[in-house]
Amino acid sequence: MKIMVTGGAGFIGSNVVDGYIREGHQVIVVDNLTTGRRQNFNSDAVFYEMDIRSPELRTIIEKERPEIINHHAAQTSVPVSVNNPLEDADVNIKGLLNLLEGAVSSGVKKFIFISSGGAIYGDIPGAPADEEHRIEPLSPYGVSKFASECYLGYYRHQYALRSVILRYANIYGPRQIPRGEAGVVAVFMNNLLNKIPSVLNHYPEDPDGMVRDYCYVKDVVRANLIALSDTVEGIYNIGTGRPTKTIELYRIIYEAVKEVMPDLPDYLKEPERAPARPGDLKWSCLSVEKAKFQLGWTAGYSLSEGIRETLKWWKKKIGK
Repeated sequence: MKIMVTGGAGFIGSNVVDGYIREGHQVIVVDNLTTGRRQNFNSDAVFYEMDIRSPELRTIIEKERPEIINHHAAQTSVPVSVNNPLEDADVNIKGLLNLLEGAVSSGVKKFIFISSGGAIYGDIPGAPADEEHRIEPLSPYGVSKFASECYLGYYRHQYALRSVILRYANIYGPRQIPRGEAGVVAVFMNNLLNKIPSVLNHYPEDPDGMVRDYCYVKDVVRANLIALSDTVEGIYNIGTGRPTKTIELYRIIYEAVKEVMPDLPDYLKEPERAPARPGDLKWSCLSVEKAKFQLGWTAGYSLSEGIRETLKWWKKKIGK
């Protein structure tokens, strides 16, 4: 199968590309390398260094004629979206529409769109949110992801373009860069390995931080492989269904790092505290029952297992 992956040199996208190639698929990668890295690029794929908003992208789609487009490229930072909602919408909405127009004109059979469970649902204290939960994004990033889902509905209705929407939880693993909330695992791990204090952002009523659902990237790759099937369409949460407070995450990472660096200073046992940032959600966790029963997919890695797998990659990366 011929698949175009946008953002295919980024953290999650490059792992998905590797998974597709391992399964024998032909892959075309489109990435402008703003956050993607050349070292993530799989040499067995065809690579185009290009912004998804570029008019030339439609020419590339026409030339390559992929059967499926897997759209991982995005502006992914909540704080950036709060500070610059115009740029967020330009990348995430205009870029999507450019791809969709190219898809329908070139006969693409299916579109896999990467959405955000946390940003779409907003604050969801209590039980994990399923796909029928009310939509209440609290950041421009969440708004742009929901608007994108609506556009996919229009293109399905107007042009019969089949689609799968994967609403991700907080994804972590090898190749994640230590930047922003989405990269909190990478931030904590990088800091501990370099003996630098970390900062835990929190709201006044809870110094232990926010609640998130952390899912290992290798489990996400499996979901993207399943999404290729002709029988799979619709919206699916991709997470673990297990809520984790930021302080719990930090302590799991601290213990994993201490196993390989016994001389880790005691002052790193606890992170420093700082106020929550604009757009930070207090509580976000996803129900994955629909993916379990309809796709046969569940997260296979526990948080501690995924952290230790990620640590192996980080140690190799920084030569420790």
